[in-house]
Amino acid sequence: MTDFLDTQFGIHGRALQLRAQRLDVIASNIANAATPGFKARDIDVDATLAGGSAFGAALDNALKYRVPSQVSLDGNTVELATEQAAFAQNAVQYRASLGFLTSRIQSLMAALKGGE
Repeated sequence: MTDFLDTQFGIHGRALQLRAQRLDVIASNIANAATPGFKARDIDVDATLAGGSAFGAALDNALKYRVPSQVSLDGNTVELATEQAAFAQNAVQYRASLGFLTSRIQSLMAALKGGE
């Protein structure tokens, strides 16, 4: 069944999962922008998708600490403008993957119904 889903949806199903995880990680960074010593993290979705390994292992390898442009005195590495831009960009990419999957599911449903 997994092969069928992979064939029908391609990389977009996995991309949707990774982008949702990335939204969670970035939201956590934003929420901790004022927490002393908090280290911002991020997920490299493109590298994870290119790796092709199992989802859990790939996610563990993809979750990296973000290197700040400017070090803060309290050790926090969250740069709010960077995080907000990354969140917005990732949200657009999430919607694109979701739109593709929605369209593909609608096509499959029409084929199953015999083109009614």
